[in-house]
Order: sequence, then C-alpha cells, then structure tokens
Amino acid sequence: MTTQQEKAQTLAALHAAPEILRVVNVWDAVSASAVAALPGTKALATAGHSIAASHGYADGEQIPLDLMIAAIQRITAVTDLPVSTDLDAGFGDAGETTRRAIGAGSVGANVEDRLKPLSEAVAAVEAIVRAGEAEGVPFVLNARTDAFVRGGDRPAAESVADAIERGRAYLDAGADLVFVPGVLDADVTRQLVEGIGHRKVSVIGLPGALTAAEYEALGVARISYGPMTQRVALTALQDLATDLYADGVIPASTRPLN
Repeated sequence: MTTQQEKAQTLAALHAAPEILRVVNVWDAVSASAVAALPGTKALATAGHSIAASHGYADGEQIPLDLMIAAIQRITAVTDLPVSTDLDAGFGDAGETTRRAIGAGSVGANVEDRLKPLSEAVAAVEAIVRAGEAEGVPFVLNARTDAFVRGGDRPAAESVADAIERGRAYLDAGADLVFVPGVLDADVTRQLVEGIGHRKVSVIGLPGALTAAEYEALGVARISYGPMTQRVALTALQDLATDLYADGVIPASTRPLN
C-alpha cells in the first residue's frame, strides 16, 4: 500500500510536471472505481457539488460535513491513487475540516475564498497548511479564488488583477497552486500564468473553455471538470431511460465495471 505521505508527494509532483494534470471529478465509490480503472488516470478529484447532489443537497455547504467526510472516505478506500478533495469554503473552520479530510484519506484539496477579505482568505490558507503539517501529510492545497465566478459584471481586467493578487498571497501563505474557475480564454489565461506563476495555475474545463492541451501550452498545471462529469453521466442516464421507454435495449457496448 502506498502511504498517505507518498500519495501527497505524488500529487505535488504531478502538478509540477511539464504535462498538465487532468483530473476527472468523481462523487462516490463507484464513480471513483470506474475512473481509477482507466490507464490514463494519475489522480482523482472529488466534486463537492456532485457529492452534495448525490445526497440530495444543494451546493454551497448545504450537505452536513459528516456526510461529506464519509463520502470522501468511501472514495479514498477504493483506490490507491492520490485523491484531492473539494472542501467548499472550509465549512466554517478550514483547518479542522482539512484535518478531518486527511483522516478520511485525502492528500489535497480545493478550498474557495468566495471573495472574502484577503486577510481572512489568507488566514484560511494558513490554517489548512498548519493542519497538514500537524497531521504529518504534505497536503497539496489548490487554493481557489472566485475572482471570476463571483466577480459579477466588473471588467475582466479587474478580475484578472484580483485573481493575481489573491493567488500570489495564497502561494506566499503556503498553497501549492491557485485554482481560478471560469471560462478562461487564451489571453486571460496567459495573464494569470504570468502573474501567478508558471505551473501554478489550475483551471476548470467547461463548455466554451480551451482544451487541456491548449491550457498546457500556456503553462497551466492542472485541469479538472467539477460537477460537469456528473452532469454528463446523468444526461447519459436520462437518454438511456428515454430510449428504454421507447422500447429500446441496453447497448451491447455496455462494459462491466470490474
């Protein structure tokens, strides 16, 4: 068995490698097993939105923390790959939530700033880093700034400047990289990489965004897909159900999970 410390070191090395790290987000044990079984999978990431939805809760820390931690534990139990977890905004205590996530097998996390005052957001990053040190795990923090997704209708240049200021502060506080969700074009991405650092920016793959290869060429370290993977899976389920109601059959191409 690979130790939790070794998994964390592997995750950090994947972020620093020349190739962009592509992580397909999962939300339960079976989705984690399905993705982990693929030869191209190097690490897994959970999607907090998807975990909440699978339990009947809306996004935004509506799910009880105990349920979120239990879901993380079930996911880490089915794979020996590094698992990075979505911890929303830290559920009111980013350090304690990180400690519990580490106890459930997590070796890294996204924690969002929700555009809180910078001093508060930096304090949360510092608490997460301290929690990892206290647990003896080199926890890989993908500190998220909501400069774009919560920036409203302000000019893009303001969101870029905000993301860079916050991103640099989070790295100085001990974060490993900076997650900037949003549909980022090549020009904006180039500015973020120049301002935050080469191989220090993490993005999300959304409809209308660049491809992973295009982001890699711009110096991005990691791309994940958030709740989109669950949405694609549920779209396929609805399409199948519609076909079955129309007297269809289960496709012969359906594969067993094991």
